[in-house]
Amino acid sequence: MPVRASSRSAKPEKLGLIAGMGGLPLALAAEARKMGHYIVAIALQPPADESLKPLADEFHKISVGRFGGLLSLLKKQSITNVVMAGKVPKTLLYENKSSIIPDLKAVKLLFSLKNHSDDTIMGAVVRELENKGITVHKTTDFTKDLLVSEGVLTRSKPSSKDIEDIEFGWGVAKHMGGLDIGQTVVVKNLAVMSVEAIEGTDKAITRGGKLAEKNAVVIKVSKPNQDMRFDVPVAGIETLRTMKKVSARVLALEAGTCIIMDKEKFIKEADTSGIVVIGLKK
Repeated sequence: MPVRASSRSAKPEKLGLIAGMGGLPLALAAEARKMGHYIVAIALQPPADESLKPLADEFHKISVGRFGGLLSLLKKQSITNVVMAGKVPKTLLYENKSSIIPDLKAVKLLFSLKNHSDDTIMGAVVRELENKGITVHKTTDFTKDLLVSEGVLTRSKPSSKDIEDIEFGWGVAKHMGGLDIGQTVVVKNLAVMSVEAIEGTDKAITRGGKLAEKNAVVIKVSKPNQDMRFDVPVAGIETLRTMKKVSARVLALEAGTCIIMDKEKFIKEADTSGIVVIGLKK
């Protein structure tokens, strides 16, 4: 459940928003403010920028490698409730090594892990926060209106052939999610064109769409045991534009667990681009 908030005049309890890149932190901040929360935004840099600043009551920047610094900031601000939103690409572990210098706390955490999969890293971060008496809330507690609804969301509808590809790709996507590899697969004619890994959704769509040449089906799902406190699957305008570049035809999203950013604009863009968007529960 979301942290309870009283009126702003009564000094509501602080909600720490630990933000990565993309539009999700902005949408979450706007919704949390409507709910009456006092937002302390903490932008992880890179990749986050200062776009959150106008939506926050307080705004801080911190290097993504300074986990100890993050814990210290939360303690200094007396923050005991946080929510995480926005992507922090795992490629940052392998790129920009000269600009991202992990502090001692981050180094100890990374060396304590059995592997560097998304769930392993983020699960350890959440456990460390909880050990400090900090409650990590579900991203979806503040983004319910953005969750994908069940059914065809666009004017165009999937063909029977598209449905076959979705059925086939769904199982693959769930299996890959269960292995914590990725949440997106690209399919054509009952064959996998690409599977999302560390490169992210858009690059996986580009790679798979080029192999398919046209009419690829993109399936994005939550993991079988998805922890809604982090790594919630998101689709946005850029997803559609990437699909359009490679002439992909269908986007199937898991209803109730995937988020669509700026939903009204998203559906309009899909209709204009001739892309089918469908929400499914299985």
